[in-house]
Order: sequence, then C-alpha cells, then structure tokens
Amino acid sequence: MPEARRILYRRERRISVAEIQRPGRELWIIHPHGQPAPVSAPENVQVLLLDGSWSESSAMAREVTGWGRLVSLPMAGESRYWLRAKQEGSRFSTVEALLFLLESFRLADANSALRVQSELHVYASLRARGQKERAEEFLQTSPLLAVMPEFLAQLNTSRRRGGGRV
Repeated sequence: MPEARRILYRRERRISVAEIQRPGRELWIIHPHGQPAPVSAPENVQVLLLDGSWSESSAMAREVTGWGRLVSLPMAGESRYWLRAKQEGSRFSTVEALLFLLESFRLADANSALRVQSELHVYASLRARGQKERAEEFLQTSPLLAVMPEFLAQLNTSRRRGGGRV
C-alpha cells in the first residue's frame, strides 16, 4: 500500500478530519457496526483502519464518526490470531480485518503475502511463549505448511550451543 500512512491516536490530542482525509476520496471507516461494504469498491476510496483493543477502537470510532462512511467487512469464520488471552472466534484482529479488506478489494497477491506473514507471526510467537503444542495445533490448519516447509523443519531441528542441547 504505497500511500498508506500511520497516525497515532491519543485521547489527549484530538485528530482532525483534515489530517486523515485525502481530497477527492470517499473515506471508509472500517468498523464491525458499520454498513455492509459494497460488492465492488469505488476507485476513489480511502480506508481508515482503526487499530487498538476493542475498547480503544470503539473510542476512536466515536471520535471519527461523521468523517466518512462507517463500513463493515464481510468477516466470517474463526479468528487465526491465537495470541489473545481470551480468544473469541468471531472477534478478529486488525491484521485480519486488513486481510478481509484486501480480499474484498480483490488484491489477492497482497492478501496472500500478508496472510503468510501474519500466520508466521502467530506461529513464531506461540513457540516463543513456550506454547509449542498449541503452535503445532495452529500449524495444522495454516498455509505455512505448504508455503515454507523447509523453514518450519529448521525450526524443529535441535541446535547445539556451548556443547549442550537447546
């Protein structure tokens, strides 16, 4: 996304629509309580993707209401973001919302590349947290098995450090 920008939200500093909206663009604010996204997106759309906890995102959504069109994406299935303490299948992470957005815009290559990176992040994070059994369970339904089998095999190979086994 060559024109993507990141704007840091802080409650003590209000953000203006002028900081966000680009001239000649229809602003879509992605939020689960918005109107369903049209089947085909107009070429002049600009997307505002809110990133934070559920309560933070709700606060941000209240602040930007009225700046553009509140749009919900066709998000279905179970969340693949297994890193939350309380995993709820119907609640998706920000990266998953972006994946659904890329899918709805028919940006298959970008979707595929981001999906692999997201899956690798979750898998590696589970392993790093010492949750190897859960990581292996996650891997069984992941595209990583097909995309990078050699790399995954390397992760499961014992390495020697200072003569001991790791």
